[in-house]
Amino acid sequence: MAANVRTHSSQSPAAQDDTSGVLLSKGRYRARLAQGPVDIAAAQALRTLCFRTEAIDRDDFDTTCAHILVEDTRTDALVCCFRMLVLEAGTDVGRSYSAQYYDLSGLLNFEGRMVEMGRFCIHQAWKDPDILRVAWGAMTTFVETRDVQMLFGCSSFAGTETHDYLDAFAMLKHRHLAPKRWLPRVKAPNVFRFAARLRRKPDAKKAMLRMPPLLRTYLMMGGWVSDHAVVDTHMNTLHVFTGLEIGAIPPARKRLLRAVMG
Repeated sequence: MAANVRTHSSQSPAAQDDTSGVLLSKGRYRARLAQGPVDIAAAQALRTLCFRTEAIDRDDFDTTCAHILVEDTRTDALVCCFRMLVLEAGTDVGRSYSAQYYDLSGLLNFEGRMVEMGRFCIHQAWKDPDILRVAWGAMTTFVETRDVQMLFGCSSFAGTETHDYLDAFAMLKHRHLAPKRWLPRVKAPNVFRFAARLRRKPDAKKAMLRMPPLLRTYLMMGGWVSDHAVVDTHMNTLHVFTGLEIGAIPPARKRLLRAVMG
């Protein structure tokens, strides 16, 4: 697969305004909503490249989700993408991608609109931290304009071996487990029950070095995780359910996100 993934070969002037789905433009990057099959195919190609799946990474959720693309404005190269599934309340949580792997019955009583964020990836050739900042800014715009009360999804660790991530999992156990009322229960056949199994005190430095960047950002916002990780051999990942109640985001963090949006 080609190293560069592009959407449109060029952007018309109309593609630069909000009517064409642009959520955020900051520095050399813009984040926008996918406008049709070509954009979605580009997102699937980037996902396939990043997740290293044998077949094109696509599923039925692609037809029901909004897809957000982050592009380099100088080259139109697609550098990051993710998708968002809007659910009107906790009663709809069974329709989510995460519900395939986690028993989310605890969230059925959640009152308020929810969004599941999934398939987040950044092209390996781009190391600029501004990409993640722009992605979060676009995500914040999406959430705020739709009056969303909870953001959730699966946060992935590369590979299916747990030994490299023991400090990270210990940190999750000690500081970031979900409130009992929302805690996901085990559903997948192959899981690592880190909250029950780990007795070690985490090395904070090692933990944060091994924590995936997206999950690290969730946690800084006040996010929480399941007490177990799913071993996903298809995607070659370990993933934890991650939730973020929008009302619980610390004011200082909200100001930082709005600064990116401004």
